[in-house]
Amino acid sequence: MLDTKPVDFLAPENAYNTPEQLTSALVGVYDVLGNTYMYGSRMLYLYGLEGDMSYYGATNPADGPQQYDFNSSHIEVVNHWNALYTGIGRANNLLANIDNNQSIPEGTRHQVRGEALFLRAYYYFLLVQTYGGVPLQLEPTRSVSDAQRPKASAAETYEQILSDMKAAEGLVAPITTLGFGGRVSKSAVRGMLARVCLYMAGEPLKDVARWAEAASWAKKVMDDGEADHALNPSFSEVFLNYARDKYDIKESIWEVEFHGNLKTSYNETGQNGNVNGISSGNLLTGTANGLVKVTTELFFKFREGDLRRDFSISNYTYNATGPNGSKTFAAIPTHRNQYYGKFSNKFRREHEALTDKASNWTPINFPLLRYADVMLMFAEADNEVNGPTATAIEAVNDLRRRSWSSGIRSITVTDGGSGYTTPPTVTISGGGGSEAQAKAVVDVNGKVTRIDFEFDDIQGFKRGTGYTAAPDVVISGGGGSGATATAAVFLPDEADMEPADYATKESFRETIRLERIRELTFELLRKRDLVRWGIFEESMHYAGSRIRVDVPTAYYAVPFENVENKHKIWPIPAREINLNKLLEQNANW
Repeated sequence: MLDTKPVDFLAPENAYNTPEQLTSALVGVYDVLGNTYMYGSRMLYLYGLEGDMSYYGATNPADGPQQYDFNSSHIEVVNHWNALYTGIGRANNLLANIDNNQSIPEGTRHQVRGEALFLRAYYYFLLVQTYGGVPLQLEPTRSVSDAQRPKASAAETYEQILSDMKAAEGLVAPITTLGFGGRVSKSAVRGMLARVCLYMAGEPLKDVARWAEAASWAKKVMDDGEADHALNPSFSEVFLNYARDKYDIKESIWEVEFHGNLKTSYNETGQNGNVNGISSGNLLTGTANGLVKVTTELFFKFREGDLRRDFSISNYTYNATGPNGSKTFAAIPTHRNQYYGKFSNKFRREHEALTDKASNWTPINFPLLRYADVMLMFAEADNEVNGPTATAIEAVNDLRRRSWSSGIRSITVTDGGSGYTTPPTVTISGGGGSEAQAKAVVDVNGKVTRIDFEFDDIQGFKRGTGYTAAPDVVISGGGGSGATATAAVFLPDEADMEPADYATKESFRETIRLERIRELTFELLRKRDLVRWGIFEESMHYAGSRIRVDVPTAYYAVPFENVENKHKIWPIPAREINLNKLLEQNANW
């Protein structure tokens, strides 16, 4: 006789009977976010999610999504699908059994239910963006026949996502109650609903009625007096906090949490800062593979004076030996082809809270939703409905002001002097500011030819801060005399958009798109932005053509050239097609 009672795991009727068991099951649903084929590793560098602004910085593997050279049997295509449906399956099991024990406080069950519903919806959101319409499994899988399901359309998949998220919005806790961004809050649900509606309004659905919904959900976050969301005054501090295990719930609304160094009692590490940071072989700094490099086009999307540029894009390399953070600053590029070797730089191992660092694995959290993105989503959606409004314009200007330099714009040599045998000392004083540092360059004739700013590993060039007027520049020493120079400073009102940037709906649309590049680069939103805007293929091909002009033999031009219309979404994994006879493959795959 077959005894059907399991002995090697808890049966469902016994696994969800206490608050602790519900919490444990919910942790299992969250755990998928940090999976190797999710934000734990592969999504950060191998899936081409940064679109036209960066490229995979190695020649191997020679095929895969990052090269836009793959098929329906590729391991990444299969494993990403598996990870997402694992999360959905765990959520389904929890949702089906959450009310097994009615004595568990209703508030506890509501909160767990809300988070599970939201996470299931989020996994379907990633699925529909990546694979298009997919089978909708909303109950636990109880038999082999449950796997035989037809593919829902993209529209049907989105409707289920909206349904789950809207139900979750009334069940989850406010972010101020939670006190950290690693758990789903009311703010996270509302902000992600804005993103879902934004994507529905774009291609391929073009459900333009969703623009108004996107604006409404984003505005709910902006107007939430209890949470009082706001931008961190320092753009760089937002990302240093992820490495330092510090929470900032005003700006960082939802993040994937990682922890440990493989040497403590509890570890949940990922590869954020390793695969997508600056290459490093220094164990004290933290080893990193540095597999995400920037295109020259990305560098020139930033204005001079935008502090986001030199924080997001590397201007130094780590030394192989020396103390934590030992680095060599790069020379200022003189040609466009010299920008391609620069790394993604938002996530930095040298700032990890645990100083005894694991090789290749990090505790650095990854942002899924920041308040800055909510502001940009509101501005974009509101503009599509109403054209440029004062509220939307102010939201974009607030972002620009947060990252605008208050330092020195330039130092111009007015007289090169004579007789200099070594670079003289440059002293900067006055003007209401401080901390600017610069060095003189002397030519073979003993003249000062230019004055360059020193580098800073957080904000880039040491232009200083707080200047309200041009400071005095004094050149002394070096064996010569007579060299003089003058300085010009960045002015506060230069941060704001020019009237032409928001004169029409069309011009404001382009301005917002540009701000999304500057603010959100390397946060895995670029490819999907290009797809929903309907410019994915042309943008990728343009990036490839620019690389060929700059570096004609570059291996990294190939992925951009490989892009076809079908690459907007991936194929359904071949194994799923073979096992599920009701499932059809995506077009052109």
